[in-house]
Amino acid sequence: MITLRYAAGSDVGRVRQGNEDAAYAGARLLAVADGMGGHVGGEVASSAAIATIAPLDQECPGDLAAAAEAGVRKANQRLRDLVKEDPTLTGMGTTLTLMLWNGSRVALAHIGDSRAYLLRNGDLYQITYDHTLVQTLMDDGRITPEEAARHPHRSILLQVLDGGDNLELDLSLRDAEVGDRYLLCSDGLSGVVEAVQLRHVLAEFDDLDEVIRQLIQLACDAGGPDNITCVVADVVEGPAMGTPTVVGSANPS
Repeated sequence: MITLRYAAGSDVGRVRQGNEDAAYAGARLLAVADGMGGHVGGEVASSAAIATIAPLDQECPGDLAAAAEAGVRKANQRLRDLVKEDPTLTGMGTTLTLMLWNGSRVALAHIGDSRAYLLRNGDLYQITYDHTLVQTLMDDGRITPEEAARHPHRSILLQVLDGGDNLELDLSLRDAEVGDRYLLCSDGLSGVVEAVQLRHVLAEFDDLDEVIRQLIQLACDAGGPDNITCVVADVVEGPAMGTPTVVGSANPS
């Protein structure tokens, strides 16, 4: 039997007062959301998105990609409803990177600049695309990756989950292999820790909770300018283990 082993963690970082990130890790569902939008808007947006998609962990859809997309659209509708109920939340939004698993395949739905990575056979691959201004500038050849890392507008998002009508998300489907290790994270990690460091930690440590601790520590050592949230999962042979984990704004306790 092929299953997922998983762990999740979230840290406020060294600068922020509150945590606007949220994440979920379960036997079928992994997700990270990074909220934004004034006062409590970011916390509300990310926690609402995670709460809305969490039931996917208990389902076994025939069409993984369609189920992942439907989950994102349902979360978008939830944000729209919340703003109608409380207009002071106008302008809130969140990234959402969601991975849905059925035992052999993985559907990935993504909007914003949180990221998913795959470690396979020692090599690390970024398997999501940043919906940011600087990514567009890099695609056009106008700036280098090094310039993007220091660009004054590097945090400007071109796509986000905000309850709007024009929702554009990336959707993909891939085969899973025993030995694969996935990382989903907010830009509080990927924005300050280089890929070579991520690969080292993911490849070096077997224990998933230790991987989470090491990644968060790297981001804090780099200044911790933002909330830091990550989910790590291994594709393994063996019985399902663990209970669903919710961290960040979605788990205020």
